Amino acid sequence: MDMNAQRHLTILLLAVLTISFTLSCQNGKSLRSDSVTDSLLNFQTDSMLCDISHTVDETRFFYLVDSFEAIGQLSPVRANYRRAVYYYEKNDQHTYKEYMKKAIDAYHKTGKDKGVYMTIVIILAGTYQASEQYEEALQLVMRAIEDSKTDTTINSGRKGNLYTIIGTTFMELYKPDEAAKNFEHAYEFYKAYQHEKYYIYDVNNCLVYFLNILFAYSNYGNYADMMKWIERCDSMLNWYKQLPDADPVHADMVTGKLALVKADFLMEQKKNAEAAKAFEEFQQTDYSKTDDALLNSCPYLEQVKRYDEIADIYQNVDRLHGITEDEINLDIINNYYFPKFRYNYRVGRIDSAWATILRIDSLIGPAIEKYNENKAAELATIYETQEKEAQIAQQQVELSQQRVIGLVIAIVLIILFFIFYTLYRRRAAKRLAEVRAAKERIENELKIARDIQMSMVPSIFPEREGLDMYASMSPAKEVGGDLYGYVLIGDKLYFAVGDVSGKGVPASLFMAQATRLFMTLAKQGMMPDEICTKMNDALSGEDNENSMFVTFFLGLVDLTTYHLDFCNAGHNPPVIGGGDNKGDFLNMLPNIPIGLCPGLEYQGEEIDNIKDRTLFIYTDGLNEAENQQHEQFGDDRLLDILRHTQFDNAKHVIESLQAEVEKHRKGAEPNDDLTMMCLHIS
Repeated sequence: MDMNAQRHLTILLLAVLTISFTLSCQNGKSLRSDSVTDSLLNFQTDSMLCDISHTVDETRFFYLVDSFEAIGQLSPVRANYRRAVYYYEKNDQHTYKEYMKKAIDAYHKTGKDKGVYMTIVIILAGTYQASEQYEEALQLVMRAIEDSKTDTTINSGRKGNLYTIIGTTFMELYKPDEAAKNFEHAYEFYKAYQHEKYYIYDVNNCLVYFLNILFAYSNYGNYADMMKWIERCDSMLNWYKQLPDADPVHADMVTGKLALVKADFLMEQKKNAEAAKAFEEFQQTDYSKTDDALLNSCPYLEQVKRYDEIADIYQNVDRLHGITEDEINLDIINNYYFPKFRYNYRVGRIDSAWATILRIDSLIGPAIEKYNENKAAELATIYETQEKEAQIAQQQVELSQQRVIGLVIAIVLIILFFIFYTLYRRRAAKRLAEVRAAKERIENELKIARDIQMSMVPSIFPEREGLDMYASMSPAKEVGGDLYGYVLIGDKLYFAVGDVSGKGVPASLFMAQATRLFMTLAKQGMMPDEICTKMNDALSGEDNENSMFVTFFLGLVDLTTYHLDFCNAGHNPPVIGGGDNKGDFLNMLPNIPIGLCPGLEYQGEEIDNIKDRTLFIYTDGLNEAENQQHEQFGDDRLLDILRHTQFDNAKHVIESLQAEVEKHRKGAEPNDDLTMMCLHIS
């Protein structure tokens, strides 16, 4: 039978199945509306395809999916999701992501299958996080949050998962304050979900995402709030165990992981006896017998010096990690085989240690070759997208490559081939000198770029009776992503402060675009919310290939009536003083940053009279400035200085805070760009 005949026969059979199902419902007096029938058919067809995807070849599987979609028995959202899952199981990450994005596009066109859409967003965002595509993850999840605000069908559990993803992403971007705010939002939704009609699948996911919050705090050494989150997770787990349809295997797994987190945290707090009890609680779970749990228990066993047990665990490292010959790379050698050698050697198992060294020796060559191939592909991508910054990245990658190779080979060759190691180091030193020379040339070019960028922000401010205004910008690198500016038209003063995501050359180019747009639109006499809306349309969408965004505060003050109109696009809240208080953060509407989602309408706000009130605007390079112990300057310190210091004028405010930040850093390098603006009208 040829392909056309086969296609016609399949479509006919699908049509017969559809009619038969409908007739059986009618004969059984179980009539449904078309929408409910369509939804049920979608679900049943989707489930059937899931069951058979492993039993048919690729051509037949996609032929069935295409046919079901053609006759309307499978929605475009579910069809593309099913195609994505197929490629995920085939380990084709690129095609998998493309079909997931097609499913999302199909939802935005049809508005159908919102539950499937939310599932796709959560899964795809996790994939973006794993591949360090943090901008893409934020953009995807924030759009989903906007979609869910007016939809009561989305349960609080899934909303909590979305905010957890945002929080863990901000933690990866070293923004712990932003992470903490989103974790608190997630917790409020998780609490609310305990009083809603629940789905056990969603509750299972909520527990996993709750654990992710704990792992985020633990992995980055943020122990200050750990006990609070451990208690919250414990409370949610106890609630889960009381549910009539709770999965005991899932509850056991969460109990085990939570106990391990407790043990590690209590050891950090020097509470060894309590940590031992928590570890005993872990060992009482069935989860503790799994391969995953055995590896996860090693950090605790290391702290209590139970090296024999760790050596036993690493004896079966290939099986525990599911490592195949083709998957072995430098990370696996460093994270699994070297610990296996180290612990066997430490407990006196010399034969096993020697066998592991020989195994490393056989793996190191192919692993280095694979590392070089991956870095070459990475550099090719950087050259296409990052222009001048790519040259810096190339030198850093090559330098990093030499260090990694040097580290791995050094350990092996010191034991086996010390002479060859010495020759390698001499060659590496010569290569390093060449790299440094090339890097110095690039840094000289970037110094010129810094001078150009600094000329784009004003250094002279309006001299007008009753107006006191000053601002400054200090990039953390040669070029940065902060911006500020003002436009004075008659009695109307526009002013703005912004912070572009990321650093370096890409952020500075995006900063230049945002500055130009602000100046152009302000000169047309638009209101702040209208300017933000038009800037967002211009900076987001397909042209924003790197998914960059800018937080932005824009104000318009009438110097004769003292009326202030403003719009805040995801920026830090300014501090406003005078009137009935000595200074506090300004309460504002939560508009999202500019550049994330096209087509948004930004909302503006107003203050009737700001006469004799000081407005202080800044970027997070101020309150998140860190010293050498990674302690932040903080919001409380900022408010205390502004409330209790007598300032002569706006310039004095800026210079005093710059001095306080330098005093706080105690010689530490700036971790972010720092921009401040102060405005006072009398």
